[in-house]
Amino acid sequence: MRRVVMFTIGLMVGAWTGGMIALLFAPEPGAELQMRIREGVEQLVEEGKTAAEVRRHELEEQLETFKQGRPITLQPGVDPIVE
Repeated sequence: MRRVVMFTIGLMVGAWTGGMIALLFAPEPGAELQMRIREGVEQLVEEGKTAAEVRRHELEEQLETFKQGRPITLQPGVDPIVE
């Protein structure tokens, strides 16, 4: 679990640093760049919401299966704790 947290922190710091460097060397004016960044962030948020909804649906199905006393089948090669 600690490795996942450290990786996530490193990923966030790297993304932030890369973003700041990209802003410093941006070839576009500030307003255009802000609009592109805003659109990109909005797209990422929508993708995140979609992925969260899909995962929520999967977990609800697994919960119902568990409540019914049937064995829960996981996808091979997927670690449910890490995702």
